[in-house]
Amino acid sequence: MKIAIVHEWLTVIAGSESCFKEFAQIYPEADIFVLVSDEKSLVKLNIDPSRVTNSFIQKLPKSKTKWKNYLPLFPFAIEQFDLSEYDVIISSSHAVAKGVITNALQTHICYIYSPIRYAWDLYHQYLDESNLKKGLKGFLAKSVLHYIRKWDRTTSNNVDEFIPISKYIEKRVWRTYRRKSYKVIYPPVAVEDFTLKIEKEDFYLAASRLVPYKKIDLIVEAFAQTPEKKLIVIGDGPDLDKIKEKAKDNISILGYQSFDVLKDHMQRAKAFIFAAEEDFGIIPIEAQACGTPVIAYGKGGSLETVKGKFKGQSIDEEDTGVYFDKQSVPALIEAISHFEDNYVKFNPLNIRKFALTFDKKIFIQDIKKTFAEIIEKHKK
Repeated sequence: MKIAIVHEWLTVIAGSESCFKEFAQIYPEADIFVLVSDEKSLVKLNIDPSRVTNSFIQKLPKSKTKWKNYLPLFPFAIEQFDLSEYDVIISSSHAVAKGVITNALQTHICYIYSPIRYAWDLYHQYLDESNLKKGLKGFLAKSVLHYIRKWDRTTSNNVDEFIPISKYIEKRVWRTYRRKSYKVIYPPVAVEDFTLKIEKEDFYLAASRLVPYKKIDLIVEAFAQTPEKKLIVIGDGPDLDKIKEKAKDNISILGYQSFDVLKDHMQRAKAFIFAAEEDFGIIPIEAQACGTPVIAYGKGGSLETVKGKFKGQSIDEEDTGVYFDKQSVPALIEAISHFEDNYVKFNPLNIRKFALTFDKKIFIQDIKKTFAEIIEKHKK
């Protein structure tokens, strides 16, 4: 049985690349197809370059750093891979990987992180943040995204079975493609890299890449209005200067830090603050693996990765955090107050126990079993 694994790009290491790495290790004989890759990322992922076939985008100027500039070419590029000799195609897709051309004798399994967010759910936000709402560039961008939406929906028919990363994405797959998913399998989290610490200190932690949708600025504004509470922010990104300007004396912006420094803060923090609407969200699970409760925006993947309650709901010993219902400063301040009123009810041992349900070993076992079931079901 010949297997091909398709992914969008291997130029940065993020959550989807962690899943891709596991697929590549589960099927070490599989060939790999990507739009673009770089040598450093392949080394980090322990991928032999001889396994990798890149698209023509690889040869375009600055493709390894500015690959997103070639967005209009992505659908055409992914369709150029000739996968006709393979029995099984596994697409690891958050943009166009699922759009590879397959035939009736092949089984195509798509592990999907999301339908293309900037073409669907984040369409207006993407245009606004990129200053593409008006003018000729705006017209061209809207036309490209309109085409990609049509292409994306059409190519969903190339997939035999979808496996979404969360129930939240399962709903989005149905809404976008009108396709039922085979089952949800949560992404792997390296919880064994994070160790439990029972004793906590009197500070809150936020850690993320500093980009608009992560809402770190909202967290900083909330603590700027509550000067008696201490906040530490770890992370770097284009919003760093803007966030520093909003910080008061009770807020420390540490910028980029090593993994050991991040883990140390996660272990000691009174709570981890997470204000983004994510498809899944790995970092709150990492914090919980340290026995640290989470204060999270109660929408999207957080409803699955944090076992929490909203204000007015009773906290019990199995809970791992609290939710706030709006991405606003007053809502977050209210959630922090709710958390502090119930702080003694949170048990670090139970919090870590919940985090362990997302362990990488569970992911590998579930993926192997599920892929085998699907291949057997779709034997041609």
